Amino acid sequence: MANPETHYRSFSKSRTRTQSSGGTAEAKDVERRKLSQKRRTLPLQLSIGGHLSPWPTYTSGQTILHKRKPCSEDRRSRTNSWQQQPLGTSKPRYLEQLENYLRKELLLLDLGTDSAQELRLQPYREIFEFFIEDFKTYKPLLSSIKNAYEVMLAHQREKIRALEPLKAKIVTMNEDCSERILAMRAEERYEISSLKKEKMNLLKLIDKKNEEKISLQSEVTKLRKSLAAEYLRYLTERDARKILIGDLNELRYQREDMSLAQSPGVWGEDPVKLTLALKMTRQDLTRTQMELNTMKANFGDVVPRRDFEMQEKTNMDLQEQLESLRADYEEVRKEHEMLLQLHMSTLKERDQFHFELQEIQRTSTPRPDWTKCEGIIVGGPERWLMLAEGKNSDQLVDVLLEEIGSGLLREKDFFPGLGFGESVPSFLRFDGSVENKKPSKKEVVNLLEDAWKERLAEEQKESFQDFFFNFLERRFGISDAIAWAYTIFENIKLFRSSEIMSQFYAVLMGKMTESVYINQRETLSHLLKEMTNVDTQNEGLITMEQFSTIIKNTFPLKKEEQIQELMDAAGWGPDSSSVEVFNYQILFTEDEEGQSEPFVQKLWEQYNSEKEAYLQELKQDLGLDLQDEVTLLKVRGALMNNDPSLDKQTLSAYLSQAFQIPVAELPLEDEEKQEEIVVKLETVLEQLRMADTKRVGPREPEPAS
Repeated sequence: MANPETHYRSFSKSRTRTQSSGGTAEAKDVERRKLSQKRRTLPLQLSIGGHLSPWPTYTSGQTILHKRKPCSEDRRSRTNSWQQQPLGTSKPRYLEQLENYLRKELLLLDLGTDSAQELRLQPYREIFEFFIEDFKTYKPLLSSIKNAYEVMLAHQREKIRALEPLKAKIVTMNEDCSERILAMRAEERYEISSLKKEKMNLLKLIDKKNEEKISLQSEVTKLRKSLAAEYLRYLTERDARKILIGDLNELRYQREDMSLAQSPGVWGEDPVKLTLALKMTRQDLTRTQMELNTMKANFGDVVPRRDFEMQEKTNMDLQEQLESLRADYEEVRKEHEMLLQLHMSTLKERDQFHFELQEIQRTSTPRPDWTKCEGIIVGGPERWLMLAEGKNSDQLVDVLLEEIGSGLLREKDFFPGLGFGESVPSFLRFDGSVENKKPSKKEVVNLLEDAWKERLAEEQKESFQDFFFNFLERRFGISDAIAWAYTIFENIKLFRSSEIMSQFYAVLMGKMTESVYINQRETLSHLLKEMTNVDTQNEGLITMEQFSTIIKNTFPLKKEEQIQELMDAAGWGPDSSSVEVFNYQILFTEDEEGQSEPFVQKLWEQYNSEKEAYLQELKQDLGLDLQDEVTLLKVRGALMNNDPSLDKQTLSAYLSQAFQIPVAELPLEDEEKQEEIVVKLETVLEQLRMADTKRVGPREPEPAS
């Protein structure tokens, strides 16, 4: 009997040669033949006496064999041989040799190649073949199991081979699509930049054309006036000439008649002949007079050539002097305009300084010692310095009143109910004592911000007061809603320096419409969006030129002084010209008490000042006092004259707000009904001041006289 180790080495060498041959059909046939030889030899060598060992259950099997009836001598001798074996539980030699063979086969495999997993199955196939050959009874079942697994492995292998090209194709398509997307994005960025440049060029061209149009209109007006004056002069001269010619002819006829009457020889002539001669003479005189008039008309203005040349030379000299004087005049006019602008700015600064001087004189006599407040304010000197930073005396008084009022408000445990009167707001109608919830300022600000978010998210069908009370009911329940309503009302009425509290109080009490707050938020979000679009690198940084361009495009009606004020508030003043970029996102942040940055505060101040200037211009156009009554027709005409760019929808909204009439009920097509609607001018201006009233376009300049 051959040694198993020798047979194992020979079989490993044959398998290695088979693997190196690249998996051809001849190598597979050789492998099958060697495997069949191994099947015939190995089981016989590894078996113990030609029989399979029942390990690890041979001890228990020994008891079972004692109880069974032997069927033959062979069975009896086999049982006796088992009984003579030791009672240990060591593995059978056949199992150990199979495990050693499997372990050596696996060690010989090269697991670094792609086909390592496929080759790893080969030793297991061989072991399974040994079991099939040894277990003759179960050989058909085990063969069918092996064949089923082989068929499934072959099927899966074919599927993998079929999907490999598809995988490579998907990778290639993914790379192509990524390149196309990058190219399209680059093309879009280039197109956007080119369109922005074209937009700026077109805006400059429009401004230039508008200036040319204004200058041409002024020239046309002057030429029309001069043409009308020349036309009147020529008409007057023609009529006077005709009258003079008639008078001259009449005097000539009278003189001839008188000469004929005084001539002594006339009486002796034939009257018929004399009459005929007189008639012919008059016809000749008329023809001669007509020729004379024609000659005078054609050559009356003709002058001698010498005089003409002299006058022409004089005219050229005067023309040159006129051109030089005109150039000097233009320079002087420009200097005059610059001086006027400088004078106006100086006047404004003088008025502002005068007003500040008056305020200082009024508030600084005597000068209060604000350091005395350090011991009264909660938080000590550090908190007082933080509150008083950058504030004047008037503002410090407000801060001191807020601090004193907040202390008194915290000491209150209950608020007295205001009852159910009509003058009491709907969310405060209650009889009895109401608990003071004593929230912090930060909690009140957070609650107001949540209320605004919910108000802007829903459809605005109910009034703001009803919405506020319903919001408190949803947040704190029906039992605590009235207590929170009184608590928040007292807080927002006290803290007027907080923007969000003062705005919420104004809207809640009907002193300001919701559209003002909504317009402010939309303007800030639009500014942030424009700055984000300019920030192509998503670094949160933009340059001064980009910031200035965005401000001018967003607010085209603002003056250069206002643009500079906004840039100063953003931290880009004349002293910070060396700074190239800055973080624009910090301009729109708020502190924990809802206080915004100086840039947003300056925007709000300019908005209020522009609204007040717009209403003052409207009052000047109407030319009435505040207590005078004004009709809807006059207000409509004044709005259209003051702001010609107003569209019909905005004009209707302004008129509806001013006269408190729904838009659908405005008689815009009936002037008689517009004359019947009369309201005091003070009421009209106050209603417009409450709403989001602002100029839509520039006011048209008055034509030059």
